[in-house]
Amino acid sequence: MILTQQLILGVLVGALYGLAAAGLSLTFGVLRVLNVAHGELLMLGGYGTFWLFTLWQIDPFLSLLYVAPAMFVLGLLLYGALFQFVVQANEEVRIKNSLLIGFGLTLILHTLAIHFWTADERAVTTSYGGAVVRIGVFAVPLIRLASLVFAFAILTALHLFLAKTRWGRAIRATAEDWEAAALMGIPVGKTYLVAFALGTVLAGIAGGLVSVSYSISPSIGLEWTLKALIVVVLAGLGSLFGSFAGGILLGLAEATSVAFLGGPYREVVGLILFLIILVLRPQGLFGERG
Repeated sequence: MILTQQLILGVLVGALYGLAAAGLSLTFGVLRVLNVAHGELLMLGGYGTFWLFTLWQIDPFLSLLYVAPAMFVLGLLLYGALFQFVVQANEEVRIKNSLLIGFGLTLILHTLAIHFWTADERAVTTSYGGAVVRIGVFAVPLIRLASLVFAFAILTALHLFLAKTRWGRAIRATAEDWEAAALMGIPVGKTYLVAFALGTVLAGIAGGLVSVSYSISPSIGLEWTLKALIVVVLAGLGSLFGSFAGGILLGLAEATSVAFLGGPYREVVGLILFLIILVLRPQGLFGERG
């Protein structure tokens, strides 16, 4: 019974891993840049939700309607100021330069967060925060269940956007072959801009959900960047729902380790999975070869 309860909680946290990883996967899959400041963007989304709730009592789930556009604008600004110069290089140089820029951005955002909001942990405490849904003898936290449903809905909406809209098809074509996309008249530069901004939005929404279910502080950026990288390796590029499934797989693996080995080994299990998949199936569980 204890194991089953842990697995339920693992699925719930895994949904957040998957949502966070989807933004990183989208950015890397389209632009071929590795934004290691992704966790800091998640942290900013969490603080946005926290302050909207604290200052104006806006429900945290409703506040995402404000956080998402703000993060989209931030993504546009970051791409225009930093990353648009990276994508002009070849793929190998893109990854190296994006790592350097990402590390610098990480330090800046981390320092600014401490300056403005201190290093204290903060969380959104709602009136329904302690509510649970009973499934037999098992208790499912209502707010974490709502986060799972919300994360799945966001990824579904993004999938429909990529599959059905003109800009979505342009993003997919550019990810497949940017040179061929340019020859077909697709504005590759604008496509990169939109894809990066969407990746930033996904990070911000994930941060908002983290602030409701867990806590946020300036130090969570590195932890969530690592989680997202592990999930991207597990799932492979090219599938948003693959990232969601990979996040749940990581959550289940961590929950199992907690049940059998204890909390201190939780992070180790994720890294072991990372290394195993990287060696045995570099394209990921849901990625295509080549």
